[in-house]
Amino acid sequence: MRSVGVEEELLLVDGESGEARALSHAVLARAARDGQGDSEAFEAELHRQQLEFATSPHEKMPDLAQEIVRWREQAARHAETLGATIAALATSPLPVSPTVGSGERYQWLEDQFGLTTQEQLTCGCHVHVHVESDEEGVAVLNRIRPWLSVLVALSANSPFWQGKDSRYSSYRSRVWGRWPSAGPVEIFDDAAAYHRQVDAMVATGALLDDGMIYFDARLSANHPTVEVRVADVCLEPSMTVLHAMLVRGLVETAAREWRAGEPPAAHPVTLLRLANWRASRSGLDDRLVSPVDMRPVPALDAVESLFEHVRPALEEAGDYDEARSRLDRVLRDGNGARIQREVFARTGSLRDVVEECVRRTSHPA
Repeated sequence: MRSVGVEEELLLVDGESGEARALSHAVLARAARDGQGDSEAFEAELHRQQLEFATSPHEKMPDLAQEIVRWREQAARHAETLGATIAALATSPLPVSPTVGSGERYQWLEDQFGLTTQEQLTCGCHVHVHVESDEEGVAVLNRIRPWLSVLVALSANSPFWQGKDSRYSSYRSRVWGRWPSAGPVEIFDDAAAYHRQVDAMVATGALLDDGMIYFDARLSANHPTVEVRVADVCLEPSMTVLHAMLVRGLVETAAREWRAGEPPAAHPVTLLRLANWRASRSGLDDRLVSPVDMRPVPALDAVESLFEHVRPALEEAGDYDEARSRLDRVLRDGNGARIQREVFARTGSLRDVVEECVRRTSHPA
């Protein structure tokens, strides 16, 4: 069974006002003093209002779920000593003036990309799934491309931006797409072609290094994994676990197709970009672009198409029943974007939106 690891970016918010606070360095210092291994799990991100953690790789989803809850709870505990807490929000609902970190890398990004860097206070979820080789990994990347837009819609958790409704479900993905190396990519002939493209991109001088290869899905530079990077950070741990299940199912399904000699769908990048835009706009509340034929379909149909596509892999991994239950709950209750908007419609308060999201962030998975 393929192992899975998750990286989540969390928003640090004031415990009273709900406004984002630039406390990552202080929270990391608290974690380092804790002495329970927290400092190895947490790290700073581009902005000081963010905190990131990474899980260990797991084969069993209950183990992954337990670790996600653990690190969210630990992050909240460290933040609370500073009068703050954490929220699994992909953008801040309340207005914020982002503070870029002081590290050399972050300063280079700010110097080179200006306002684009300033505005990148966004929190995502990255899922790593083990692959046997770069050849298998690139074969997987080629075959999962059409399905990634559905993951954007499912995970959408960023409807508000600078105190206003963006009219998107995942505005984070629109902001993230401003990086010149972000987004979907073409089909690669083999692993060598993939690496040649990465090298050529870095050689332009527009990117600092291969860590700035922000493809929707890429080969990890540090682990033998495919890294799927399209999702907003999910509001509740249960949503993150569902996302990880679906990503592992996609990777396993794609690898089987490759071994069977089935070619990848030849959808051009231009259509994939449109599918991603539609998903970020609609979430689960309107039409999406079908991963099969690139035509508009109800969101539910696109989601069910994804689920059926990975069903054999889910069943073999023993994940099917749990994934079905979690998916049904999201389809019934809504993703993070719908939940945020429902709170705002009921209360008229973005502070209440943040408060509700804080409450849901550390819910058991």
